[in-house]
Amino acid sequence: MSKTEAFLAEFKRETASTKRMLERVPIDKLAWRPHEKSNSLEQLAKHIANLPNMLYYAIIADERNLAGLQPLPPIESKEQLMSFFEENCAKVLTAFESFSDDSLSRKWELKAGDRVFISTTKEDAIRYMYFNHSIHHRGQLSVYLRLLDVPVPGMYGPTADEQMS
Repeated sequence: MSKTEAFLAEFKRETASTKRMLERVPIDKLAWRPHEKSNSLEQLAKHIANLPNMLYYAIIADERNLAGLQPLPPIESKEQLMSFFEENCAKVLTAFESFSDDSLSRKWELKAGDRVFISTTKEDAIRYMYFNHSIHHRGQLSVYLRLLDVPVPGMYGPTADEQMS
């Protein structure tokens, strides 16, 4: 199995777990935040649903420039949140079709205007800027859900709310 094929398989597995988490987001609690310094549930859920775009740009381009990006629209419904996530994931799956291991060592940058935040390889960007980043925020979302008394789905095994049979 090539590295690209392994990344694609991992993307599909992690996407399924992320989808289960996002499906649990209580739309009536979007303004809630666990602490004044924390993002709101809406901000966190939108960020997670948008993160596949980071992977998309690591695959199709040599940089992601954040300058001039428009804020994401407010979440109006569960269907809107899920559709946004699924559309972003579909773009990634399409991008993987023309991606190969030969591209993994190419330079990739995350920047805002001329300011470079990260300069690394595409392989590292995929691992760090997408997978690690996404898993980190999904973990945060699991804590938000627990604090809101929403059943937390299993991601890598059972939870107190969902036992494996």
